[in-house]
Amino acid sequence: MQLSPHFALEELVYSQTAQEGGINNTPSEAVVANLTTQAQGLELVRALLGNPMLVTSGYRCPALNKVVGGVPDSAHLVGFGTDFKCPAFGTPLQIVEAIVASDIKFDQCIQEGTWVHISFAPAMRQQTLTADFHDGGETTYTSGVA
Repeated sequence: MQLSPHFALEELVYSQTAQEGGINNTPSEAVVANLTTQAQGLELVRALLGNPMLVTSGYRCPALNKVVGGVPDSAHLVGFGTDFKCPAFGTPLQIVEAIVASDIKFDQCIQEGTWVHISFAPAMRQQTLTADFHDGGETTYTSGVA
C-alpha cells in the first residue's frame, strides 16, 4: 500500500528484528492513518535532501518497541516516528541542520549519532534534540543541534 509518492506502508512497518523474533508488527487502521501523515512529512524531507532516504525504523508495536529498547512513550508506537539515513545528502548532523534551517514543520527531529529520528505528530513542537550515548547503554538528550 502506497502512503505517499515515495513511501509505502511496508517500508514504514518493516523490521528485521520483528521478522526474526516472530513479532507481528501489523499496524491498526488508526496507526496507518498516522503513518500516512508521517509519510507526507517524509516527502518534504526527501524533497529538501534531494535524495532517497533509507528508513531504518518506522512503526513499532509494543512488543517490538520493548525488544529494541524503545522508550515507553516512543512516537514509533503510534506511527509518528521514523529513523532514517540519507548518505547521498550527508551525515545525520548535516541532515538535521538542513531540516531545522528549512521551513518544514515537524514535531521532533533528533540527531541520533548515526541516524536521524523525525516525527510529524500533531503537536508540531519544532523540538530539536541531540542524543548523547554513554557507557552502559544510557542515552540522554540535549536541546538543539550539537
